[in-house]
Amino acid sequence: MKDCWRECLYHPELHKERSLMVKVYQFQRSSERIVFQAMCMGYSLSKPSMEGYSCTPEQGHSAASPRLENSVFNVKHEIFQLTKLRSEPCEGFSKGILSGKKMPISTVKMLFGRETNCSGQGRFSMADCSHILGRYLPVYGPWPVDRMDTRAYVSQFSTDGSLFVAGFQGSHIRVYDVDNDWKVRKDILARSLSWTITDTSLSPDQRFLVYASMSPIVHIVDVGSTTKESLANVTEIHDGLDFSSHSDGVYSLGIFSIEFSADGRELVAGSSDASIYVYDLEANKLTSRFPAHSSDVNTVTFADETGNLVYSGSDDNLCKVWDRRCIVKKEQAAGVLTGHLEGITFIDSRGDGRYFISNGKDQTIKLWDIRKMSSGPKCPRPRISDWDYRWMEYPSHAKHLSHPNDQSVATYRGHSVLRTLIRCYFSPSHSTGQRYIYTGSHDNCVYIYDVVTGDQVARLDCHQMTVRDCSWHPYYPTLVSSSWDGLIARWEFPGNDEAPAFSKNSWAAIEDHMFRALYL
Repeated sequence: MKDCWRECLYHPELHKERSLMVKVYQFQRSSERIVFQAMCMGYSLSKPSMEGYSCTPEQGHSAASPRLENSVFNVKHEIFQLTKLRSEPCEGFSKGILSGKKMPISTVKMLFGRETNCSGQGRFSMADCSHILGRYLPVYGPWPVDRMDTRAYVSQFSTDGSLFVAGFQGSHIRVYDVDNDWKVRKDILARSLSWTITDTSLSPDQRFLVYASMSPIVHIVDVGSTTKESLANVTEIHDGLDFSSHSDGVYSLGIFSIEFSADGRELVAGSSDASIYVYDLEANKLTSRFPAHSSDVNTVTFADETGNLVYSGSDDNLCKVWDRRCIVKKEQAAGVLTGHLEGITFIDSRGDGRYFISNGKDQTIKLWDIRKMSSGPKCPRPRISDWDYRWMEYPSHAKHLSHPNDQSVATYRGHSVLRTLIRCYFSPSHSTGQRYIYTGSHDNCVYIYDVVTGDQVARLDCHQMTVRDCSWHPYYPTLVSSSWDGLIARWEFPGNDEAPAFSKNSWAAIEDHMFRALYL
């Protein structure tokens, strides 16, 4: 048993850096306890992941729901086959003694197959590891990480999971040390904030953090300094990066989305003036701006580590693909993807330069293959007259409408995208093989969907207001949700009998205080 989990979580192809090996080994010890407890209690762990759990409503988790109607999946599409290859046992297991077994295969049977060398490799493959670890979804909890008297807008783990960043409307950004009991490592008071912190991004080396608001000035902070209280231009310098390419005033635009390139040399941003901006940090200047959409660019992200391709989403309902190698010659997108009926709030890349997901105000997440893109919009969308997501509910008759020329690969329904730019993501590659999609929701929950089947496999419920952002740890079974109620909540598959320190009922004593702080 011990060797099994050591191999799954201490895989040489996944963890080459010694520091990361130590973290994974620490989690491995916890994972061993999970398997041991499950075996002692007689669980086969061969049932679908949610059926094997004993969550109660007090634990903030709803059981899996049936597949939503009108969600048609072409299971033969390449993306679904790739997902299966990365999250299901390797071919050697399927052809060996485990042939004919229903997925997911129990950990005990996987161990037996490894010991009899079904794969022919004498060890687990990366897909085998994901198959074992991917069933331990972070659905237990929540445990409070922090709570502020202002709305939480953004929250993200660092690439290696050692840091966690949360940004609040009240000018605060906090950086937490995950490995040190979630203690605040850096408490940043933002400079020249306009409305709220709209986005943050950590540099790949985790030395610097940039934060944006509804202003063309993006600020950069040294996260690696020893100063804990970072008060802009008082205890630390927050250098301003000017994204304004015009001379018509400092506050002519706002930044909705910003991201570091994989090499940390550039920033890409989407703005309220329907444009995409690229800033060169080494040259300390704005290198390019190009009109990208006909409305606000709510989200922008690099497609992969090369930085050549950029995805963008806008309130014009279109997702666009930009090839920076030829964008200088013509200010035209490499391709357009049509399918959403309303504006796009967020885009997350699968990291392979081919697939991405988008969250839309039409209450759907869509999965895209950029090879299906066209040179322009296919046709005008069916329009819902006079509907505004900022203060109106989505019309019931429109919930199952579809675009006549929908180019997406799959559509996921069940969550609610209202009031703010709610974010969605692929689950981590290491622990789940990107088998799941998860998203915040206006109904105060976090939803987790199965990429292949479209099933809703979990619904995490503890907040009192909209969950705008959430983040899944890259290696541990830990998910953190951030909400407009000011709460940063942590969900886990702990592998022990530790009881949640927080429940939805705990809000009874503080709900009035929060309401007054936020609205009065």
